Amino acid sequence: MQRHGLGQNLARRNRLDRLFKAVCLTASFSCLLVLLAMLVPLVYNGLPFVDWQFLTSFPSSRVENAGVKPAIVGTFYLMAITVLVVFPLGVATAVFIEEFLPRKSVLTKLVRTNVRNLAGVPSIVFGILGMVVFVNALGFGRSLVSGGLTLALMILPIVVITACEALRSVPKSIRLAAYAVGGTRVQTVFYHVVPCALPQILTGLILGVSRAIGEAAPLILIGGLTYVAFLPENIFDSFTALPIQIYSWASRPQVEFHHLAAGAILVLLAILVLFNSVAIYLRAKYKRRW
Repeated sequence: MQRHGLGQNLARRNRLDRLFKAVCLTASFSCLLVLLAMLVPLVYNGLPFVDWQFLTSFPSSRVENAGVKPAIVGTFYLMAITVLVVFPLGVATAVFIEEFLPRKSVLTKLVRTNVRNLAGVPSIVFGILGMVVFVNALGFGRSLVSGGLTLALMILPIVVITACEALRSVPKSIRLAAYAVGGTRVQTVFYHVVPCALPQILTGLILGVSRAIGEAAPLILIGGLTYVAFLPENIFDSFTALPIQIYSWASRPQVEFHHLAAGAILVLLAILVLFNSVAIYLRAKYKRRW
């Protein structure tokens, strides 16, 4: 009787296991189908417009002369500023939370809760914050540095959360071994714990940059231009970016500009893949080292 009951439980678990696998496969294929449904029209409509002239020309009211050169340059500037600000600040915040604050104190719980809540704040709110703080209060104006700092604030909670998880996953034995040979807490954290967690920290950076590179709303709020016939010479110049240019072309009634917007989306995806490839390479490099 007992064996019969065990056999029934085993059969039920096997059925649940097969059902779970089927649900996962269905969800995965559904995501792929949705991705293909978005990419196929973009490639069909936009790829014929993506050529050297499109990449090296300035925006124009004539479709045959329009290009995305200022938007590409502005996007690279914005992402460079964002990464240079958010990476050290995010890692330092995560290290302070995980390694120096008491784990079970009320302050630590409050900080973690607030960081998680900030990760869900809409991007338009960060745009308002950037306009008030960076554009007006600090006097940076409607410039690249204001846009980069706004995007850095927007993705900072994502980087902090993933960095905290990465630091928490480092084995305790690494810390104990460092203490055993006479290392201080600071030496243990910055010479052993952070390098060991760096691959996972870079994963969080990839997620954050992937979100920031496609944002248009906060950049429009702080003064990103839809028509720029010049290249920014420094971080305090006016700017445009690919999401803003895409929004500008997609909002026009002419179908030809919609095709230009599709081409600009393909360029944006290529830049995103480039940034992700560099981050994945660095992540794999540090992972092999540890």
